[in-house]
Amino acid sequence: MLETPPERDPRSYSDAEAAVSQLEELYTEACSFLAEKFSMIARGEKPRARYRAYYPEIRVVTTSHATMDSRLSFGHVAGPGEYSTTITRPDLFRNYLKQQITQIIRNHGVQVQIGSSQTPMPVHFAVANDENITVPQEGAMAFPLRDVFDVPDLSTTHDDIVNGFGYLHEDGSSALAPFTAQRIDYSLARLSHYTATDASHFQNHVLFTNYQFYVSEFEAYARKVLADPESGYTSFVSTGNVEITDPDTVIPPTSKMPQMPTYHLKRADGGGITLVNIGVGPSNAKTATDHIAVLRPHAWIMVGHCAGLRNSQRLGDFVLAHAYLREDHVLDDDLPVWVPIPALAEIQTSLEDAVEQITELEGYELKRIMRTGTVATIDNRNWELRDQSGPVQRLSQSRAIGLDMESATIAANGFRFRVPYGTLLCVSDKPLHGELKLPGMASEFYKSQVSRHLLIGIRAMELLREMPIERIHSRKLRSFEETAFL
Repeated sequence: MLETPPERDPRSYSDAEAAVSQLEELYTEACSFLAEKFSMIARGEKPRARYRAYYPEIRVVTTSHATMDSRLSFGHVAGPGEYSTTITRPDLFRNYLKQQITQIIRNHGVQVQIGSSQTPMPVHFAVANDENITVPQEGAMAFPLRDVFDVPDLSTTHDDIVNGFGYLHEDGSSALAPFTAQRIDYSLARLSHYTATDASHFQNHVLFTNYQFYVSEFEAYARKVLADPESGYTSFVSTGNVEITDPDTVIPPTSKMPQMPTYHLKRADGGGITLVNIGVGPSNAKTATDHIAVLRPHAWIMVGHCAGLRNSQRLGDFVLAHAYLREDHVLDDDLPVWVPIPALAEIQTSLEDAVEQITELEGYELKRIMRTGTVATIDNRNWELRDQSGPVQRLSQSRAIGLDMESATIAANGFRFRVPYGTLLCVSDKPLHGELKLPGMASEFYKSQVSRHLLIGIRAMELLREMPIERIHSRKLRSFEETAFL
């Protein structure tokens, strides 16, 4: 016997606001149903049936071959057909959903259909936002959980849409959005675990770093702008969801730091800046970007440390990546190494302009402290201890100027997930030239540059925020068959 919420007929909408409100109603009804049944059983009542609720969905049908505005990279489907996507957390994605639905209605002159999908909602995700309910591990209850409720299913938790070509849902409809609801719910849960902050705090512009120093600088900058009512920033969120609006408020120390401490300088429209200290290594870089991608940020940029590979570089010099040598290997199965990862003009010019504004250098003088070229990313932190002839030859052939363990991974995942990406690194050592990363070797120049590095990343994001969304989300990241939703 199967018990579900009352069935509702799908409704058609030509107004995005009303469509999203209906999504919220259906989603809340499904979550409430599962939460109620789970609480009932947790109190000791015997299950009377199998309980199931479904994710809401958006469905679009178009019969026209009319050509869309060729300048647009999103907001339209590839051709006639039926397109759908399951939806989770419409409260969290309200602005995004309104924006994407509005584009579809405007560009195709069709209505969107809102109803329940045929994809079951796992009970774990349904109760995730209820602090009073915790789903125990399998075996902790008197009956197998999966006999009574749906649990996460890997067949609907995957990256086949963003990785593939010609992807179709089980009912034959094409993908309307890059992620299924279950894939998004999985990442929202992972984000909370890895960053110790709620997904609702994440902003549209994300900075990644591999150096804890930047966290202190970020908090200092946040307190400075919070003291300025004209800045547009409204609050600062620290690890553990501690949120302050007054620049003088003391943030209590965290008893247990998460794997990837994350901090948010918020604006009312979500246009603020999030800083994630991903630590060291391509695996961490992939983990962070795999999950943040479902939030559909407008840009992410790496502002970490690297090894300088040229003798002419100094500790503290900046490296602006315009190409990547991928020897990190963590994305080889998802994005083959023969796929080029291009530099994005919008990101590159914003970073260069930000360096000029913060350092007050320009033109030929800027070349004294910044070099543009290939950044190599590897998966072996102690590569110097092996035979160097092979790696050094490859680095020279690729014209590499910097070496790290995260940047190419972040850029490649940005390319894969259609999130605009960039890299500005700071030289912290020169292993090929006798300057290893050892205590006491940092010069005053290096220290002053590091203190400015984060400010450059912040300024670059502020410049990107001023760009129209159609410009930052350009056609360069779109493949032959793309989802209408960003």
